[in-house]
Amino acid sequence: MTEYQFVQLRVVNRVGWLNYDKPPINAFHWQMVDEVHRGLKQHMADREVRVIVLGSALEKFFSAGADIASFKNIGEAGMRDWVNMVHDVARTLRHSRKPLLAAINGTAVGGGLEMTLHCDLRFAASNARLGQPEIAINFIPPIGATQALARLIGRPRAIRMLYEGTLLSAQEAHEIGLVDTLVAPDELRAEIQAYGETLASKPPEALAAIRQSITLGGGMSFADGLAMEADFVVSLAGTANFEEGVSAFMEKRAPQWKD
Repeated sequence: MTEYQFVQLRVVNRVGWLNYDKPPINAFHWQMVDEVHRGLKQHMADREVRVIVLGSALEKFFSAGADIASFKNIGEAGMRDWVNMVHDVARTLRHSRKPLLAAINGTAVGGGLEMTLHCDLRFAASNARLGQPEIAINFIPPIGATQALARLIGRPRAIRMLYEGTLLSAQEAHEIGLVDTLVAPDELRAEIQAYGETLASKPPEALAAIRQSITLGGGMSFADGLAMEADFVVSLAGTANFEEGVSAFMEKRAPQWKD
């Protein structure tokens, strides 16, 4: 039995891909969520990986959301267990020290799309369709979308998107800021890989400081966010890569970053 049955992990030029892989539609159940979480942690702990990408191994589906059969007779106690599990995934994503990118293709709804809301940038195929239709079963998105979506696209757009539960075209998602970059479907993976390699060439401590200052600091008061920024500024000044960056700048040469 392989370590992962419902996700694919691979590393290409320091870019770690985690692809959902549960044919035919990437409907999430307990084991798949657990594998996504373990796969994320594996990439985060791997010194070879500098950037992480969430994607799909399926051509027509990024995510169909939860496998609704998992919710049959789940009850409140069972749902508490489910939400605790998926909130752990959300916290792991938001606390990542490595840049997180999303490669969204095909139909992207429910929990798989929710996870991308905690990524730094979302690239989408121009023919993708995105949405959070949970209201259709008297439910709400449980992986932090009610918090992340409002911060990402603003309260009015977020509340309307969740109220209506309809799917957006990739272009509509781009217009409201849900998607950052539109890419031709057959170029999506290459585009994200190239961008990921660009980020992977940058100093890891500064990438981590930028990501956490914005992602975590954005939920704090301005004063607390400034305090976090100050701590990162001070800690960066004590790194070998800061010394290398200053020296390389003064010597007019390319810096040689250390892992």
